[in-house]
Amino acid sequence: TPPEKAIAYLKEANIARALLSSTPIEGTLKLYALDPKRFVPELRVYHKATSYETWLVERANWWRADDTMPFLENELKRGIYTGIGEFHLFGAEAESDVIKRLVNLSVEKKLHLHAHSDAQAIETLMSHNPKAKILWAHAGMSTPVKTVGEFMARYPSMYVELSYRYDIVSGDKIDAGWAELFLKYPDRFVMGSDTWTPSRWPELPSIAQWYRGWLSNLPRDVAEKIAYKNLARFLGTSFP
Repeated sequence: TPPEKAIAYLKEANIARALLSSTPIEGTLKLYALDPKRFVPELRVYHKATSYETWLVERANWWRADDTMPFLENELKRGIYTGIGEFHLFGAEAESDVIKRLVNLSVEKKLHLHAHSDAQAIETLMSHNPKAKILWAHAGMSTPVKTVGEFMARYPSMYVELSYRYDIVSGDKIDAGWAELFLKYPDRFVMGSDTWTPSRWPELPSIAQWYRGWLSNLPRDVAEKIAYKNLARFLGTSFP
């Protein structure tokens, strides 16, 4: 997807700001250079992959690779990144020495961690340093809503991103479990799209429409927080 086309899809969807990372990182740098007011860069941990197949190999090993931390420390010198991720990390993988160093680096540099992880890995990330600031990608993807709520109570510095959680809507109404969480923690949910593959970019307008559909069933102040205000506060920035 050419950078100019990606920006056009965001404009069509009326998305004013986007948290952005890519493999390879050149995609992030190109988009940020074209529209620095629209894009908020994150630093992705995958830096060797040149194809989907090699990315799968790197994804399975980055958390124990000796060159992960040197790459991150060097790339962070650009001074443009707000966080590290989105990265994939599951179960006992989060116990590695590389991940311990990563969590402490994020706290030291005041960066968030954007974690595509299961509940076990999130627990371990937080145990490495309770000051860690985490954006939980896809609300754990398939993590039960009850567990999501328990984690939000346990980890006040954790925010929850909602892409691919189509179980939020049941019929034409918000699922009761999710609705309860949105009202209990209105300041800690954020909408997301996850354009992880080229075919997702043209879907941005319909993804935004899906969010706006169910958000309209919430109190307006809660809907606005989930739509954009929470992410602005999480990033310590302001939105147009």
